[in-house]
Amino acid sequence: MTRETDGPGSAAGEVVGLLLAAGGGRRLGGRPKALLEHRGRPLVEHAVGVLREAGCTRVHVVLGAAADAVRERAALPGCVLVDNPDWEEGMGSSLRAGLESLRSAGGGSAALVSLVDQPGIGAAATARVRAAYRSPGTLAAASYEGVRGHPVLFGSAHWAGIAASAVGDRGARAYLKEHAAEVTLVECGDVARAHDIDTVEDLIHLE
Repeated sequence: MTRETDGPGSAAGEVVGLLLAAGGGRRLGGRPKALLEHRGRPLVEHAVGVLREAGCTRVHVVLGAAADAVRERAALPGCVLVDNPDWEEGMGSSLRAGLESLRSAGGGSAALVSLVDQPGIGAAATARVRAAYRSPGTLAAASYEGVRGHPVLFGSAHWAGIAASAVGDRGARAYLKEHAAEVTLVECGDVARAHDIDTVEDLIHLE
């Protein structure tokens, strides 16, 4: 189910932000990642703000674990909130749900995909990847000392293929590997820290 809050409508030709925020934080003792506190507010708010600051006027947010609590506690005006009832299957299911929400909402030319649990990746890196867009056939990704990471940009010509291959926790990994020659790598190691918040020890990366 998809619900759009007050905000800008669909527009063709734009790069739309897609935030994957459904994780249940199994290795964090079952604390949903979207609701971890960062700079005094839920982490999902920070992640949406990064996409907006990077130039995405429209943002879709995929929710899963504690989705009702996220809606109650996080201020996400103007976002399209997407429920993923299959979030426990892994990131692939959230990516599929997010891409389907973009398609059903009128699309856009590309999706700029970020993960809620990487607060060290800010607007500077995200904007660099967004700027790599050239056409609906674009594939681009941030890299850190030459290693591909997030965020990633998927031109709409690739959405169907990515959705078909996104299973488990692999997300788009298999598709990007298959199309490696087409992926533009955008070095971001000078402006971002690509830490994941996966374990209790990783909580030191929150502020």
